[in-house]
Amino acid sequence: MIGRWADLTRAVVVLQRRRMIDLRNPVALVSAARALRRYGSFGGLATHTAARYGDAPALTDERGTLTFAELDRKSNAVARVLHAGPSGAAATVGVLSRGHRGLLLVLAAAGKAGARIVLLNTGFAGPQLADVCLRERVEVVLADQEFTEALGALPARIQVILNWADDVPTLPVIDDLAAAQSDEPLPVPREPGGLVLLTSGTTGVPKGAPRNRISPLQSAQLLDRVPWPAGSSYVIAAPLFHATGLATAAVGLALGNRIVLSRRFDPLEVLRAVAEHRAGAVVLVPTMLGRILDLGPDILSRYDTSSLQVIFAAGSALSPDLCRRTLQTFGDVLYNLYGSTEVATAAVATPADLRAAPGTVGRPPVGCRIAAYDAYDRVITEPGRSGTLYVSSGLSFAGYTDGGRKRVLDGMLSSGDTGHFDGDGRWFVDGRDDDMIVSGGENVYPIEVENLLGEHPSIVEAAVVGRPDQDFGQRLCAFVVIRDSATLDADGVRSYVRQRLARHKVPRDVVFLDTLPRNETGKVLKRELLAWAAE
Repeated sequence: MIGRWADLTRAVVVLQRRRMIDLRNPVALVSAARALRRYGSFGGLATHTAARYGDAPALTDERGTLTFAELDRKSNAVARVLHAGPSGAAATVGVLSRGHRGLLLVLAAAGKAGARIVLLNTGFAGPQLADVCLRERVEVVLADQEFTEALGALPARIQVILNWADDVPTLPVIDDLAAAQSDEPLPVPREPGGLVLLTSGTTGVPKGAPRNRISPLQSAQLLDRVPWPAGSSYVIAAPLFHATGLATAAVGLALGNRIVLSRRFDPLEVLRAVAEHRAGAVVLVPTMLGRILDLGPDILSRYDTSSLQVIFAAGSALSPDLCRRTLQTFGDVLYNLYGSTEVATAAVATPADLRAAPGTVGRPPVGCRIAAYDAYDRVITEPGRSGTLYVSSGLSFAGYTDGGRKRVLDGMLSSGDTGHFDGDGRWFVDGRDDDMIVSGGENVYPIEVENLLGEHPSIVEAAVVGRPDQDFGQRLCAFVVIRDSATLDADGVRSYVRQRLARHKVPRDVVFLDTLPRNETGKVLKRELLAWAAE
């Protein structure tokens, strides 16, 4: 109990230091708390920020800019549309949306209407979309028009409304429906709407991780080790249906920033947006960061990125080589978050951490704990020794929507990852538990080989999986993407690894691909690579 109060006190200190709250203005604090209690995280955020920032710019996308006041009023009208849905305020609404105002408007509206939101992955094919909607009991889907083909797989009982239309629509459009509604505040719902985030599904069917109530104090996890600017602009390239993009957008709005969104990632457009809006922060996944750096110094120098105080990368592993290249190009502004849908934030690496130990995920921020356990569920206390990582944070979930749960030890959830810490207390992720390859009795974590291959001047990216082997149980199979002008063969790949790592870590098989299969958050789909390797 003492530790919990200590964490809460530290969280308040962090929020005050980062200008998220002002303890000298108790009236504003009470007003913000009331809005969040009534309308939930996003509905309350819209109401509170409208009162605090008024006509300042809040969101910019292809259709222009919305002020904080406009975001609040328009979300009121959308909330009335949700109230008129099949089940009224109790409706569960699926959102299949790219990065634009429609997604944030619906999130705010759902809180005000008491509706439950399920954020759907834009990479879903029709059957997967239908399965998830049925499991989560979705009654209404708000979707971008580009997903019309996948929407055809939904059962007829699920109402579909377009959240963004580029062409002449054949389905109702939320903007038209909202235009016929009042934008005055709604009566307070009995319960603010809840939120379900989906896991990435890289190793199976995506699971639903509910977040019914989020304490505003938990924002301190993102603010503790990252100096997020206030009153600036954030360019958010990471998908908004994923926790990284969503959480940073909420933090940005709470601090009075303009959030700049785009429906598709384009490295040149990100640079242009940073320069045009003098952005203080950019949020992306590591593969996006790699594509920006791959533009080369001649193109990068055309854009003024000197305003950047934070480059925030999360969602998948950040390789040592990518750390070094980013710090060399942009300076000490790179921050790397390690977490998951289930546990939220686990650790954050600062530029100082990444310079001292490229590839580290840093240290736990306020309110978070991380520990490694051995095969006998004993805490590992020696630096450098790998074990299963367990994490605790105030945002850890209670269980999946299908009733499943993560394993718990000492009040911490299993992350499903293996990792270790160094002599200075910095944490490193060695890979997924189920990624580990046992070859000839030796354990191999693919990430070590992948990071090494990523440093080869001719290799863009690489992924390593285990392939069945009659003599060794498994052998390493490397899938490699090389640069257009490069000439590299399988023997060259094996020789490069053999000179730098132990013999059992040298890939026996090397397959060259044009690109690695990835999901929308940049994680490599190793189940596809495993299927190819097995064939």
